[in-house]
Amino acid sequence: MKIHSVEFITSAPSLEGCPSPDWPEIAFAGRSNVGKSSLINCLLQRRGLVRTSSTPGRTQLLNFFAVNQSLFFVDLPGYGFAKAPRQVRAGWQPMVQGYLRGRTTLCGVVWLLDARRDPSDEDLQFLDWLEENQTPTIPVITKVDKISRNALQNRLSVISRTTGLSKDLFTLFSVPQRIGISELWELIESAVAANT
Repeated sequence: MKIHSVEFITSAPSLEGCPSPDWPEIAFAGRSNVGKSSLINCLLQRRGLVRTSSTPGRTQLLNFFAVNQSLFFVDLPGYGFAKAPRQVRAGWQPMVQGYLRGRTTLCGVVWLLDARRDPSDEDLQFLDWLEENQTPTIPVITKVDKISRNALQNRLSVISRTTGLSKDLFTLFSVPQRIGISELWELIESAVAANT
C-alpha cells in the first residue's frame, strides 16, 4: 500500500461518537504494551502519529485515522494490566464490543500478541469473542526482534497451541527490523476487498 495521506480524525467514547461510516475500517486490538501504536505508526510510515507510551493503557478511546482518504484505521484501547482508573477500565469492554458489533464498515481486526509472552486470559477471551461474532481476524505476533530465532519458533508453538490457531495464520512483525510490513498490508487489503 502506497501511503499518500494520513490524518487523525477523532477519538470516540462509543459507537455513537464514531465518524460517518463512509469508508472500510480495520481495527487494531491487543493487550496493553503489546506494541500496537508502534505497529500502526510503522504501517502508516508516520513516526509519532499514534502516541506511544511506556505506561500501558494510555489509549482509552476509539481513535480513528484516515488513510488515503479511503480507509479508516481504528486504534482500540488495550486490555489487560493497563494502569487506568477502575471506572475507566470497566467502560472499555462495552465500548469496544459495542463498536465491534455495531460498526457495519468494519472489515477486520488486527489482533496483536507479544512474542515473549504467553497469551493471557484476556487475550483468549477476546479471541473467543471475535470468533463467536464471526469477526474477520488477522493475528500478528509483535516484537519478534526481541528474542532469538530458535526461541521465536518455540514461542510460536506455544502461542499456536494456546490459542488453537495454526502457526501459518500468524504474521510475524518487528518495527525496528521492518519485518512483516508488506505481509500485513496484503492481509489488510484482502480483508477490505472481501468485505466491501
